[in-house]
Amino acid sequence: MNKWEKMDKDYIWHPFTQMKGWVENPQLVIERGEGVMLYDTEGKGYYDGISSLWVNIHGHHRLEIDNAIKEQLDLIAHTTLLGLINKPSAEFAKKLVQAAPEGLNKVFYSDDGSTAVEAAVKIAFQYWQFKGQPEKANFINLGDSYHGDTVGAVSVGNIDVFHKAYKSLLFPTYKMSCPSFYHSKVDGIANEEAYLAYLLSELEEFLQVNAKHIAAMIIEPLVQAAAGMLMQPKGYLKGVRELTKKYDVLLIVDEVATGFGRTGKMWACDNENICPDLMTLSKGITGGYLALGATLTTNEIYDAFLGEPTEYKTFYHGHSYTGNNLACAAGIASLDIFTKDRVIENLPPKMTVIAKYMKKMNAMQYVGDARQCGMLAGIELMQDKKKKIPFDPALQMAGGICQAARTYGLIVRNIGDVVIFMPPLVSTVEQIEEMLKKLEKAMTTVLSKVGNGQHYSDPCAF
Repeated sequence: MNKWEKMDKDYIWHPFTQMKGWVENPQLVIERGEGVMLYDTEGKGYYDGISSLWVNIHGHHRLEIDNAIKEQLDLIAHTTLLGLINKPSAEFAKKLVQAAPEGLNKVFYSDDGSTAVEAAVKIAFQYWQFKGQPEKANFINLGDSYHGDTVGAVSVGNIDVFHKAYKSLLFPTYKMSCPSFYHSKVDGIANEEAYLAYLLSELEEFLQVNAKHIAAMIIEPLVQAAAGMLMQPKGYLKGVRELTKKYDVLLIVDEVATGFGRTGKMWACDNENICPDLMTLSKGITGGYLALGATLTTNEIYDAFLGEPTEYKTFYHGHSYTGNNLACAAGIASLDIFTKDRVIENLPPKMTVIAKYMKKMNAMQYVGDARQCGMLAGIELMQDKKKKIPFDPALQMAGGICQAARTYGLIVRNIGDVVIFMPPLVSTVEQIEEMLKKLEKAMTTVLSKVGNGQHYSDPCAF
């Protein structure tokens, strides 16, 4: 154990980590990064197969972003947006609006994905008060949804293993069915098209009765990432947008995980040509460099908060580092790379490689469902794939695969028994092929031992 690992284990409490297993097992200490590679203190290199928890877009140590931060640092690191303007936040807001779905014209900055969701929930709630409809105070969410870890974000989430400890702290919401056909528990639904019809019918029947009490519906568009890369039927997002408009309910799309090219388009919303009322962003927003969140909204919602000081229509919400100069400078540089390098236009061949491997993995005996949306993929393990019987959680099968992958020079993570693959968008076709070969090798190594009672322990697994 080197001194950095010892210091970590002596002093740090890691997120989403059972610390008992963490301190009992050897851990990697990452020292530097270059492109799609991470290097530990021993000099060993690893492919960053999860984009450093889904944030890295253009690779590590990207010169354009490095220089943008250095140039800004030579001027000033941070100034408040309370009563002042800073140049990077103004320029970045303009660029975000220009890149966003049409109609999202205002940017409210925050610190991360959870706080972007908190802002969206509070804006939606307060909007209806200012419109003279205070009874519209409730929210609709989806089964197995995840929107962050602050109390408001947890309230609109629905992953029990993450959230059950905090039930008494949360405000109530209305839950619609999880839109993943593979995980559907509805009898008599034969295919995805039928499930889509069921989902939209369920939502419309609810709205017909309850819309007068609903402020907003919040969804992760196309993919529920933290639930294990659960994929939605084609047309679901568009159908939800049509129904929320029809029944005068705001739509919040949480693009924290799906935004900035992850689904093959700049935004998941672009895949079905919809514009929400509010959109939350973070993760890839600065290219993986600095923490920043943003909540984008329409002029209609923004204008409802305008008034005289004595009307108290101000949005009383904010953070000390709102619109941080360095983070916004990184965000500007990242968006410029999207344009300069034609990042979105160059994704299809990379997505094709991922699709090829998902097809191969789907044929494996213990893979229940290997699924993909753009540059996002999840491989769900099953002890009996035909009957959809999962492995005993104590075996930590997916965690074992992640540990094995590290020995081959690939870092991936698992959510339960789903292995997550989400490489930086800058990865070449050849690099993605190499990453997935390593993952396939790790899966073969671990799954070949099924039945011998071996316990796989991954203390860094969700």
